[in-house]
Amino acid sequence: MTNHRSHWRNRLFLSAALAGLSAASAMAQTAPDKTDPADATEVIVTATRRAESMQKVPVAVSVLKGDDLARANLNGLREISSQVPSFNFRQAASYKDQALFLRGLGTSSTSPGVEPTVSTVIDGVVLGRQGQASLDLLDVERIEVLRGPQGTLFGKNASAGVLNIVTRTPREAFRAYTDLGLYEGNEWRVRGGVSGAIMPGKWAASLNVTASHFDGNARNVFNGQKVNGYDNYGARTKWLFTVSDSLTTTLTADFSHNKTTAPNGLVARTVKLAYPTNAVTSSPAFATAVAPAEVSDTTRNVNINYPTYALDDTWGVALQADKRLGDFTLTSITAYRFWKNTQFQDQDKLPGAVIGLPQQHDRGDLHYDQMSQELRLASPKGGRFDYVAGVYLFRGTDSEVYTRTVTILSATSTTIHSGTSRFGVTNDSAALFAEGNYHFSPALRAVLGLRLTHDEVSYRFNRISTSPVAVTGIQAPYASEGQTDATEMSSRAGLQYDLSASAMFYVTYSRGYKGPAYSLAFSTLPQDTIALKPELSDAVELGLKSRLFDRRVMANFAVFEQKVDNYQVPFFDTYNGSSVTRLINAGKVSTRGVEGDVSARASDALSLSGSFAYTDAKIEHFLCPPGAASSCFVDGGVLTFAPKWKGVARASYRLLSLGTTDVLINADVTYRSRTQYSINQTPDTVSPAYTLWNASLSYRTAGGFEINLIGKNLGDTSYSPYLQQFGQGVTRFVPRDDQRYIGINLHKDF
Repeated sequence: MTNHRSHWRNRLFLSAALAGLSAASAMAQTAPDKTDPADATEVIVTATRRAESMQKVPVAVSVLKGDDLARANLNGLREISSQVPSFNFRQAASYKDQALFLRGLGTSSTSPGVEPTVSTVIDGVVLGRQGQASLDLLDVERIEVLRGPQGTLFGKNASAGVLNIVTRTPREAFRAYTDLGLYEGNEWRVRGGVSGAIMPGKWAASLNVTASHFDGNARNVFNGQKVNGYDNYGARTKWLFTVSDSLTTTLTADFSHNKTTAPNGLVARTVKLAYPTNAVTSSPAFATAVAPAEVSDTTRNVNINYPTYALDDTWGVALQADKRLGDFTLTSITAYRFWKNTQFQDQDKLPGAVIGLPQQHDRGDLHYDQMSQELRLASPKGGRFDYVAGVYLFRGTDSEVYTRTVTILSATSTTIHSGTSRFGVTNDSAALFAEGNYHFSPALRAVLGLRLTHDEVSYRFNRISTSPVAVTGIQAPYASEGQTDATEMSSRAGLQYDLSASAMFYVTYSRGYKGPAYSLAFSTLPQDTIALKPELSDAVELGLKSRLFDRRVMANFAVFEQKVDNYQVPFFDTYNGSSVTRLINAGKVSTRGVEGDVSARASDALSLSGSFAYTDAKIEHFLCPPGAASSCFVDGGVLTFAPKWKGVARASYRLLSLGTTDVLINADVTYRSRTQYSINQTPDTVSPAYTLWNASLSYRTAGGFEINLIGKNLGDTSYSPYLQQFGQGVTRFVPRDDQRYIGINLHKDF
């Protein structure tokens, strides 16, 4: 389908992209602004689209250093979520199905017609789909977790927050390193990289590669094979060209290949509890058929006859250029990204068809590419008024094919049905944005930001089937197409006051916006093709950032409240005897709470840090979708992936220091309270509270050699990062650290 209204956008996008490319020869990305160079402990972030001290930006932000993540064997977004209390992650069988949550808000739909609520940004490039962030973290300098609406500077799909991933920029000084990690369960990880000057003063480059493998920590009793593992490899290269004293360009390219063997849930229970009645539905025939796989809340067994795995290939290129125009900086980022996902899923979770229990085997193929162009101007700092302003253009194109084969067994016959859905979405977006600071005095300033966004979303859908009517697992043939658009304003306004040279208080109001959406999946129904309204939110945040006791203690706190209208959320329903997931405008939800981050250098040998989040995220008023068969009386219920309490405490102690050699012991403890995983409020999708603790022993030399002995989940606590109801019961997903394991990391700089 051709969208004539987007022709102007295509021409504008092409013109801006060409302008950005041609500007590469005359623009440059300036080095980060210097902030208190005498203080080596200062943490620099780009939360305001320019480099500033974390303690001076009026944003609740957590920073994770890349070297610390590598030492602790934290290599993906799920592992990172354990380190930031406000950040939670939905684990799934495929990267396509993963989801990010901040302060209880997120989008867990697999529909290509909806954008994420939490934005993932890598080196200034916004990812249109959450599943694109599949590459193992590689040569990361830092990860900034920005909490609360960030729509003015980071875009419309940042209404709950941003994960801003910053990789290292190549420098002229030669640097090379290698990492080797070996862990129980036949898990290993290899990394290596080199960077330095190719033409001193003109050209520097870096190349980093990674490969990793894990057999898995679950077993398929059908064939005795281990599952829930992975095989990954990838690379990233950066080329920094210095055209003149004021002109440089950075070209980045990366690719990754990932194979995961996670099942589509392990059967934890063969009974279901309804909400709000607590009525029990048992499936004794299913319980018999799934044997001899263990069925329990801690199961690590499946019994399936269809290999379940997912393949992800992603690559991208980005050209960032910047030119200093006097005291101003003009930045251009032109980027293209591609993502291919193929997944095979055993939906019936059984070793074969059983009378009354049809066999359902699925294959899904996804192709997604995106083009983006950002052009922004940053004024100099230090005057009465400073600002960042620009234009952003984006096009994302998705194409998917999903096929399901259903085998129905009766006492006298075997019937096989097949259905295939072909669908896709095109999302065009254009925005103008600006955010500035007006300095009333050296201590008092006002913040004002605006972003005007126009979205156009079009979709196409066609399902064919060997049956002219609905059968178990396959809805009737259906075709549809449509389009919608919206124009909305995001904003931020606030005041920031320096209480002293080492303490700052701020209060901000933010207006968040997430664009219109469509609910598209294999089982899309006619009632699902009505465009969802944009998701709008209003948030207020009060924050305090301070450095105390001669800057040995950092203490940051934030109090927040955010209310959301037309919350876009998946709702689990039943239609024609089959379970379906429908993306809907759920109505009004809210989240409020308190967050804190504290770190202290108690002595030259001892460092302590901790962070916590209290989050009260709930449904204010739920709008029951038309034709819903499930209970919709969930007003007052909690939002998904929103534990009321979550916290982490860390300690690092230098046991021994002998000239150029240090021996350190590190430990951390994470606590998470009970968590609901279903918007339907079903009682059997609630994870109980749990506590995890990890430790490591490190040997480090001044020559860049490190040995890290790592112990994960030393208390041997089993927990489920995701629970989900299905037709005959409840499934659980199994994290890597569901059991205690140990390993060793070796690192060497050259």
